[in-house]
Amino acid sequence: MNIRCGRSVCALIVLIGTAGVGRAGAGELLSVVSDDDGKPVADAVVALVPTDPALLAAAEPALWAPWQSGVVDQRDETFLPSVEIIARGGQVVFRNNDVPQHHVYSFSPVKAFEFVLKPGTSSAPVVFDKTGVAAIGCNIHDQMIAYIYVTETPWVVLTDKTGQGRIAALPQGAFTARIWHPSLPPGKPVPSRPLTISQGLETLPVTLALLPMRHPDREHGLY
Repeated sequence: MNIRCGRSVCALIVLIGTAGVGRAGAGELLSVVSDDDGKPVADAVVALVPTDPALLAAAEPALWAPWQSGVVDQRDETFLPSVEIIARGGQVVFRNNDVPQHHVYSFSPVKAFEFVLKPGTSSAPVVFDKTGVAAIGCNIHDQMIAYIYVTETPWVVLTDKTGQGRIAALPQGAFTARIWHPSLPPGKPVPSRPLTISQGLETLPVTLALLPMRHPDREHGLY
């Protein structure tokens, strides 16, 4: 199976079925994202959405726990992390551990807000109740950009600096794999592919055409 959306990034997603087929946790997903030069790509989101809503309804609370809350810090005029995954209905706190003041904002339909954070202060929890991607900026420091990916599924992972991410506790069944990155071209559907988690090994190569990072006011046509 192959998805070709351009030539900039190649993601190899390997689905590994384990001995516990037919039970929750029957499968495991290893995603490996690299560019055309073979260099790893960090901050790519890989999300598996089950075709059968019953699988999602049956997902144990422990699977959702990592995505219920998050923190986006501000240090050296940078948002850390640059991409944060949060479950729909989850909340994010913004902290200013920087020397200057920051004016944090989002104009995204997913969640619109703005507030000023003085050094050493934190925001009230911001609840994200719509799925999608919210681009976050600072009105004082234009180079500061972060993204909140609001997920509808607990089977989701963010690739690390090695370009890898692993999803465990996958039930057997049909899924759609969705791959998102901050530099995907605006106005185009997120690359996706139907797949089935079962015994054996399945590979899914994906090629993404990525653009240079831009200011959040113009990113992805979200505003």
